[in-house]
Amino acid sequence: MDLQRMHGPIKKELENSVLGIIDKGNFILGKQVEDFEKNFAKYCGVKYGAGVSTGTDALELILRGFDIGEGDEVIVPANTFIATATAVSSSGAKPIFADAKYEDGNINPKKIERKISRKTKAIIPVHLYGNPVDMDEILEITARYNLRVIEDACQAHGAKYMGERIGSLGDAAAFSFYPGKNLGGFGDGGAIVSNDEILIEKIKKLRNYGQTEKYFHDFFAFNKRLDTIQAAVLDVKLKYLDEWNESRRNSAKKLNEGLSGLVKVPNIETIKNPVFHLYVIRAKTENERDRLKDFLQKKDIQTGLHYPRPIHLQKAYSNLGLKNGDYPVTEELCNKGLSLPMFPYMKDEEINYIIDSVKEFYS
Repeated sequence: MDLQRMHGPIKKELENSVLGIIDKGNFILGKQVEDFEKNFAKYCGVKYGAGVSTGTDALELILRGFDIGEGDEVIVPANTFIATATAVSSSGAKPIFADAKYEDGNINPKKIERKISRKTKAIIPVHLYGNPVDMDEILEITARYNLRVIEDACQAHGAKYMGERIGSLGDAAAFSFYPGKNLGGFGDGGAIVSNDEILIEKIKKLRNYGQTEKYFHDFFAFNKRLDTIQAAVLDVKLKYLDEWNESRRNSAKKLNEGLSGLVKVPNIETIKNPVFHLYVIRAKTENERDRLKDFLQKKDIQTGLHYPRPIHLQKAYSNLGLKNGDYPVTEELCNKGLSLPMFPYMKDEEINYIIDSVKEFYS
């Protein structure tokens, strides 16, 4: 991706936001953090926000804010980045995986119910690649079993489901501001949004040593704060997020039109408004995917694998005793998926070059 296409036109605004903080020297939990928390929460359609150090920390702090930990279980997608699971593990709880839907790669609601036990306390649906999960089905299940819904929205800034912003549909939501995200900082960063004021106030203590005021600590906690400089940068970029997302959607539609019939292209459902953090196609086989990747590399088209090895087969989770074949849809998606270039302001000639190159491979 080319970050300069986003940053170039607003370079002066970004410079001024950073230089203002350097002049004042208020680098930790400055006013800009509070401003961004309010603005981002409002953007997501909720009342409260808390800036934290990363998206992974955002998930962990939500779990701890809800007192979910040792002896508890949390259902997470098998098909996602490992951070969703490690956040659960870091809280002391156990991640329980549910397989994906073949159509969009998101967690399959029909696979969730059989994973629920008396230890289950929450479900973390991930809006993978910026494509919303089937939240109505998730919410129906969680209401029936009285479970928390924690949205992992780390790839879905600005997406909508049935007209509602992602981040406003569950009990709380976690966002990542890693530089490559739809809304990214100039380093690591994250945020939590929720309509639960008590939760957000507790998280603001958890992120800052458990302090109610300086040097007065209510409980054991952490240093997981959002830097003031990152908050200022994000607040500038937030104003342009919808425009950038619309540019991504337009590029995705053109890619879909050109590549349909050659490979499996991403679904664009009418009830969802995805933001295409990633544009992931699927080949027929792993070998075909790998050959296509090599072919495009020779054409100077960079691609990526998200994610080549599923979480349940990672060495880090070997203690769970899971094996190949346990989550067949997830394993198939990991073996066949290939991420093509996707970022705001892609040029038509670039999109057409990608399409023509894929067509050349299949010809």
